[in-house]
Amino acid sequence: MSEWQARRFWATASTRPAGGGWEVVLDERPLRTPGKSPLILPTQALAAAIAAEWDAQQQVIDPNRMPLTRAANSAIEKVMPQCAEVVGMLADYGGTDLLSYRADAPEALVRAQAEGWDPLIDWAATELRAPLRITHGVIPVPQDPAVLLKLRAQVAALDPFGLTALHDLVTLPGSLILGLAVIRGRVDAGTAHALSRIDEEFQAERWGRDEEAEAAAAGRLAAMRDSERFWLLSRG
Repeated sequence: MSEWQARRFWATASTRPAGGGWEVVLDERPLRTPGKSPLILPTQALAAAIAAEWDAQQQVIDPNRMPLTRAANSAIEKVMPQCAEVVGMLADYGGTDLLSYRADAPEALVRAQAEGWDPLIDWAATELRAPLRITHGVIPVPQDPAVLLKLRAQVAALDPFGLTALHDLVTLPGSLILGLAVIRGRVDAGTAHALSRIDEEFQAERWGRDEEAEAAAAGRLAAMRDSERFWLLSRG
């Protein structure tokens, strides 16, 4: 028996002001989250982009082609009820940030990491006032608790939609600094993804590429670009 799939039931998707924000309406029927909560969006730009996702659906609804809708649902149903927990989880990445952990050999990889990561470590120290310590090899490096509190404050200042955007920008590359750099416009998602893969790319060039690993990396890149777009649209 084939799996049941939801089918398109509306003619047009549009937007209108609602609840202090904006909502998407399908033939005048307000869009709701899977849990039936009102899908109230912070900006008209985000509402219009989500409406475009629904307008682009064909006969069968494909959630995989609606990343903004999925992110908005997560912001309302998952992040909003537990903001403190999400803030804590994302802030914890500062204590083990990818950019703090460097190879000690070979020299070409050490140099590539320094060239790619040092500018962002410097940016964090100056712009965020959060100088992270760096280590080489496998020895853990404890970070200054005061620095970690400053990074946590950066995360805690975000609303649920901002936290939702930041989630994949931090967890996929394994770096709070990269995620904050994207939402602050220091780098774009593509650059952040490339910087997170310096070691992988070095190994691939030396030993050859693996199709599964390349496909996984492409998926992470797409998710990070979706999150960056969600961030920009949710700001206006």
